[in-house]
Amino acid sequence: MNSKVGIKLVTFFFLCAWFAPAFSQDILSSGKIVYERRTNLEKRYTDKRMRRMITEENKIKMESFSFYFNDTVSVFKPILSNVQDPMGWMTSKNSYLQSLNSEKQLIVFNLFGQNFYIKDSLPQRNWKITENKRTICGYECRKAIYQKNDSTRIYAWYSPEIVPSIGPEGFCGLPGTILGIATEDGGIIYFAKTVEAKAPKKEDLVLESGKKTFTLKELKQEIENKMSNTSWGRGLSFFDDLFRWL
Repeated sequence: MNSKVGIKLVTFFFLCAWFAPAFSQDILSSGKIVYERRTNLEKRYTDKRMRRMITEENKIKMESFSFYFNDTVSVFKPILSNVQDPMGWMTSKNSYLQSLNSEKQLIVFNLFGQNFYIKDSLPQRNWKITENKRTICGYECRKAIYQKNDSTRIYAWYSPEIVPSIGPEGFCGLPGTILGIATEDGGIIYFAKTVEAKAPKKEDLVLESGKKTFTLKELKQEIENKMSNTSWGRGLSFFDDLFRWL
């Protein structure tokens, strides 16, 4: 073999071996993510009656959620604390099961300690994907924007390296898993703290439903009907706060 050709071949294979890890990171299709949620109660609630209970000392709430998933099902649940929290009722503790094959979801919607069960289609959201990037838990993420209405804009950071189109609080519809999500004003912020590449157990991908279920539209109507004549139910801002994410 010509010595120059041999040197070129050796150099080629050396460079391939050197750069291969940069181009061959494993794509994750199942695992467990733990999210931390930071809620600023002053920004979370616009209702004046609710805000009277919020002080400088208690306005920030930190809570954790587990998220098990594979390429067909995901389950998002709160990690409940054993410590009594007098302000715990002011933040949602909803759970979500999403079936990617059937494009259906089950939501356990927790309202002041009472569970309501929603069975509905996966939400359809128009995301605008940007060129902005950041790294979360070692995964490169790209920023996307969802304009829910004139007053609510939501930012998400998703990673194409985790392939299911899923995320916390039932958010989905991006080409990868959402590892960070926030309202524009920073009132509610989720960020993944750990990502574990481990296949979930069968029991991790189950969410129990109640006997009575609603669609999301039906539940909104049900709550409005029951609460519209109460002092808390008067005023649209209260319902906007309840369904900020949905």
